[in-house]
Amino acid sequence: MTTPTILEINCETGEQIERPLTAEEIDAREALTAESARIQEERETAAAALAALKASAKAKLIAGQPLTAEEADTLVI
Repeated sequence: MTTPTILEINCETGEQIERPLTAEEIDAREALTAESARIQEERETAAAALAALKASAKAKLIAGQPLTAEEADTLVI
């Protein structure tokens, strides 16, 4: 496996330096990646729950059954 690198650019001189990431930078990057994946999973789970709630509300409306407060809230725009 190759070590990830970073490109540092000095804005004043335009000098560009490519260097390997430090162990701390690699750990921070991995932590951010894991956090991002966790947040994305939470968003997908919430979206799926909302879709299921909307489907339940629609089915109840079609069947003439009363909605729960949570189902009614999904229908209010």
